[in-house]
Amino acid sequence: MKHYVLAAGGTGGHMVPAAALAAELMRRGHRVALVSDARGVRFPGLFDGVQTHVLPAGRFQVKKPQGWASAVREMWRGRAMARQLYQTFKPAAVIGFGGYPAFPALLAAFADGIPTAVHEQNAVLGRVNRVVARRVDAIATSYEETARLSPRHADKTHLVGNPVREAVLALRARPYPLLEEDGIFRVLVTGGSQGANILSRVVPDGLAMLPPNFRRRLQVTHQARVEDIDAARAQYAAHDIPAELATYLPDMPEQLAWAHLVIGRAGASTIAELTAAGRPAILVPLPSATDDHQTANAREMTKAGGARTIAQGDFTAVELAKQMQKLGLDPAAMENAAGRARSVGRPNAVSDLADLVESLDAPRVRLPKVQKASKPAFA
Repeated sequence: MKHYVLAAGGTGGHMVPAAALAAELMRRGHRVALVSDARGVRFPGLFDGVQTHVLPAGRFQVKKPQGWASAVREMWRGRAMARQLYQTFKPAAVIGFGGYPAFPALLAAFADGIPTAVHEQNAVLGRVNRVVARRVDAIATSYEETARLSPRHADKTHLVGNPVREAVLALRARPYPLLEEDGIFRVLVTGGSQGANILSRVVPDGLAMLPPNFRRRLQVTHQARVEDIDAARAQYAAHDIPAELATYLPDMPEQLAWAHLVIGRAGASTIAELTAAGRPAILVPLPSATDDHQTANAREMTKAGGARTIAQGDFTAVELAKQMQKLGLDPAAMENAAGRARSVGRPNAVSDLADLVESLDAPRVRLPKVQKASKPAFA
């Protein structure tokens, strides 16, 4: 039995793969500790059985340099606290998942000579992972092409994919939901852990523009922000579209299981879950995402034919209705698109990542390449 420390920022994109790795390492008989911020330890049910530690971590905002001195002090305080943790927990390795809360934990590991790895969920290497890339022993990536990753690190870079929860991975064994020409068409709308205002504003009106024979088949589940949910609910009601709205969907794997189409952002966890389960999607990347990484995230799935990507500036009710008609009126094309989405999933991501973590003393391990998808199903 070995001890491992997982260090992750407080957003769902960092926490979900960290939780998946924690579960896999514990299944293999190891002990795991989580280092995060106050946001990260509040995700319900993700880290059951894992000891958690909240450490201070300064956030460096480019447009607010006056706060950098305070951020440095917090970072070094977090580093000192992490070193104290390592004295008692004695980790065999420290694995960072990005986000500023991971930085002090990795700095402490460098200082103590503990093997390290980072996992990058996005198709663009994140800021913290870029800073530490030179010093870590291994870099695990989720896409065959990862921007901002220096070729100098090729020897220690391993394509593993982005781990998803076991309940989502189990959907891979279930068939795409039966879709008949006159049957129910289930739409899942999700903006990720933070919701998305534009989806709440545009989707109800876009679905209302569909032909009556299509519109009456719709059954919508919509995850919205607290401040948007009442207005979105009223829009659906005004259009007489059956819709269940919630600010949080605790049964997301089951919602995904029954969805014929997903409309959502292109966050790392969203893409990983869509491709693991094999669900076609209309993706609206968040334009303010650092380095426009959501657009990069969507590229592989879209190229394979499992998704359509619409830039936020072009995401109008009219455009959504147009794309929905192209997709939803042909059940065979929808099922084919689901297969295309599934073709770029990496179902062994968590086991491959755990293998890499366990073998950090042999960093030249090579993992198999994933076969690329062929001709797109829809473009």
